[in-house]
Amino acid sequence: MSGSRPLAVVTGAGTGIGAAIASRLAPDHDLLLTHLHDDAHIAAVAERATRMGASVATITGDLTDPGTITALRQEAERAARPVRCLVSNAGAYPRIPWHDHNPAIFARQIDVNLITHAAVMHLLTPGLTASGTGRIVAVSSVLTQLGRIDLAGYIAAKSGLEGLVRALARELGPAGITVNCVRAGSIEVPAELDVVPGHPAMVERQLARQAIKRRGTPEDIAGTVAFLLSEDAAFITGQCLTVDGGWHLS
Repeated sequence: MSGSRPLAVVTGAGTGIGAAIASRLAPDHDLLLTHLHDDAHIAAVAERATRMGASVATITGDLTDPGTITALRQEAERAARPVRCLVSNAGAYPRIPWHDHNPAIFARQIDVNLITHAAVMHLLTPGLTASGTGRIVAVSSVLTQLGRIDLAGYIAAKSGLEGLVRALARELGPAGITVNCVRAGSIEVPAELDVVPGHPAMVERQLARQAIKRRGTPEDIAGTVAFLLSEDAAFITGQCLTVDGGWHLS
């Protein structure tokens, strides 16, 4: 991959929020995308981005696997230019009651939803620094502010991610890098059908909580991410922008 357009890395780009972010960035960026599986989802995202004018490379694998991190490093080096933008989005959302947790389950949640973000950010910091105007945006959750049953490990990890964002905003600011996050609300994605019991009733309850009476979409998050990556946000760092239709107001 080589070209004159800025290079953006998006993790977890095969479906949902990550796929929407990739599509939003494609008209103005070349893309390095990660996805857990080598399947039709990431192929479709890459094809769509290519039609929009982006040069696209993909990395398949679990970011908790050091081999996947190594592959990401090699592909970033192959691009022969600095990474300007990192959107750290990959994660998992298993609903596990607290009484079913054990140290291994809890550690897995921290690994997937916090440690992998730190690993990718650390890996790409030299390139972001070299770009002179590097941007990091992490995708967090409004649940860090609200709490929720059956999601203790997930919420603990996302809360740690927000702390990491604030710490890195301080540490990387002198290198010209901004570091922010987006707290996503209840975003309508196909995967929720597999993890949310009683889905129609959940939707009804969720709309009652929100000030804006529609489901959030991946594009709602993608638009906020694109803003934080833009020059319009060049003086914003260490912030977590909540995009939840007013859920947090309830």
